[in-house]
Amino acid sequence: MEMKGSDIVVECLLEQGVDTVFGYPGGTILEVYDSLYKYQDKINHVLTSHEQGATHAADGYARATGRVGVCMATSGPGATNLVTGIATAYMDSIPLVAITANVAVPLLGKDSFQEIDITGVTMPITKHNFIVKKIEDLAPSIRKAFQIAKEGRPGPVLVDITKDVTIGSGEYNKQKPEEIERRDYTYPTASIKEAIEMIEKSEKPFVFVGGGVIAANASEELKEFVEKIDAPVTDSLMGKGAYDGTNPRYTGMLGMHGTKTSNLGVSQCDLLIVVGARFSDRVTGNAQKFARHAKIIHIDVDAAEINKNVEVDLGIVGDAKSVLSALNLMLKQQNHPQWLKEIRALKDQYPLTYNPDVLTGPYVIEQIEALTDNNAIICTEVGQNQMWAAQYYHYKRPRQFISSGGLGTMGYGLGASIGAKYGKPDQYVFNIAGDGCFRMNLNELATASRYNVPIIQVVLNNHVLGMVRQWQTLFYGKRYSATILEDKVDFCKTAEGLGCKAIKVTKKEEVASAIQEAMDHHGPVVIECIIQEDDKVFPMVAPGAAIDEVFDQNDVYD
Repeated sequence: MEMKGSDIVVECLLEQGVDTVFGYPGGTILEVYDSLYKYQDKINHVLTSHEQGATHAADGYARATGRVGVCMATSGPGATNLVTGIATAYMDSIPLVAITANVAVPLLGKDSFQEIDITGVTMPITKHNFIVKKIEDLAPSIRKAFQIAKEGRPGPVLVDITKDVTIGSGEYNKQKPEEIERRDYTYPTASIKEAIEMIEKSEKPFVFVGGGVIAANASEELKEFVEKIDAPVTDSLMGKGAYDGTNPRYTGMLGMHGTKTSNLGVSQCDLLIVVGARFSDRVTGNAQKFARHAKIIHIDVDAAEINKNVEVDLGIVGDAKSVLSALNLMLKQQNHPQWLKEIRALKDQYPLTYNPDVLTGPYVIEQIEALTDNNAIICTEVGQNQMWAAQYYHYKRPRQFISSGGLGTMGYGLGASIGAKYGKPDQYVFNIAGDGCFRMNLNELATASRYNVPIIQVVLNNHVLGMVRQWQTLFYGKRYSATILEDKVDFCKTAEGLGCKAIKVTKKEEVASAIQEAMDHHGPVVIECIIQEDDKVFPMVAPGAAIDEVFDQNDVYD
């Protein structure tokens, strides 16, 4: 069937089951937007306030649903405004397809108006990218982009399409997307047997879970595995919800702001089984001293991650669901009552604590947890707000916690929460932000109000860049360089000006009613909570230190 290039773009999206696209129009992508107008009864386009907001929304949609998120932008600055969002998705292995347009082929390489080599710009932060200069390459490139984004270790793919391709006509034949097979063919049976032997010899096993378990939809297999080996469980920031955070076996997060139980437990275990995590520096601390008493089994779909940051005793390359299923088939029930007793003692000795006398970030998070019964989707920005949301909300299932882990992108959460709400319209969606992060992309409140997206934006306002100030307090002699945000900005008025309901909270007693009011409101709400400027995230591991050197407020101020 002969069809216009821009129509082929939309037809290919429909082939892939895409129902929502986030983007911003411009000159070179006008043809595609004209086609979106014609197809508006079949595909929903969400006009964001900024292209970066579009990538974050597509990313949040992908994390909440497990499907590929899609964003669009025009050439030049439109395309470059996607870069931070693409890099965010790349670092956290999120399936994303970014569609950009470019100038016509005769104008390429001539510094034409709004011309940029976006494939060159994004090469280091995509799994793959395409520039489509011929109409016959258009459909195959888009189909391949979705396949690459989903298969193996997921990630972002960019498709750049020249304007003459979107204007031109070519042959289009509808195709059913290929099934993406799991990568369960890369590990030998001998590796499974070796893992079983190591597990059976272990007296103090610990399971460390990362985002790969969520990507592989392997939570059920993980639960069975943990029960069979009778071990405690910790997770990375990206692994939150892969294992039920309300389960007694769960010890909290691992790493720089992990619990003392997790950090000390992993440092004392004799076998660490790592599933779908990449040994980030924020997890390991001093990598040479990480889990120094343990044998380490590392299960990951990406062979490049094995022995990259931490030397392991056994690397198994494969899909987490497949590998865990294979292990579960061969495993006999293990029992470690004494080890679990030791872990329980650590949990009792080192609970997470905060000042109960004043309004704090942790208190707000606990109130959200109580009023949502642990079932909300929690998006975050980066910094103290992110860590408190990770520490004090107990996630029961995958895809509940949505945050920029690897890149640490301030301004990520608001766009991501909009995308998450489009993906999961029947769930409460909160975005937890500090005032510094909120300023980065608060213009996306206009997107939320334009479409009446009922997200709940919580701003923990301490009038400082909290996490940076925390480091300045602890490691830089309280030299608060460029971290004080005392100014005349009124977030509630700003939110109202952007079309949202706003609630200001200054006392603990006001928190629960504000959250309930926001949950009952049928539209976007901003809750501004005024907290103290020197509230800190504890426990903490100093940069470069071993994770068993973890300290908290009692260690600092005693």
